[in-house]
Amino acid sequence: RIINEPTAAALAYGLDEQDKDEKILVYDLGGGTFDVSILELGDGVFQVLSTNGDTHLGGDDFDQRVIDWLVEGFKKENGVDLSKDKMALQRLKDAAEKAKKDLSGVTESEISLP
Repeated sequence: RIINEPTAAALAYGLDEQDKDEKILVYDLGGGTFDVSILELGDGVFQVLSTNGDTHLGGDDFDQRVIDWLVEGFKKENGVDLSKDKMALQRLKDAAEKAKKDLSGVTESEISLP
C-alpha cells in the first residue's frame, strides 16, 4: 500500500498510537518545495483533509538568500564581487547549506567567507 508523505511523517512520529481524535498540521520543507497538509486522526486512522504547496519555496531558496546576503556583505566590506567566482560561489553554497542545517539545532552558526 502506498501512503502520501504527510501520512508517512505522522506515522514516523507515532501519532497513530495516540488515543485521542485530533487534527494535525504536517509540513514538508524540501529542497525545492514547501508542502503543508492537514490530517485528521481517529481510531488509528489518518485522513488527509487538505494539502497544498509552493513549488517556488524550499531549502534551496533559503540557501540562495543566504548566499546573496554573504556576497553582498563581502562586496561592501572588501570591494570584491564573489558572484563572478564559481569556486567561491560553490564554497558559499556549501557553507550556507551547512549553516542552515546547523540552525535546526542551535541559535547561531558561523560562516567563514572564502
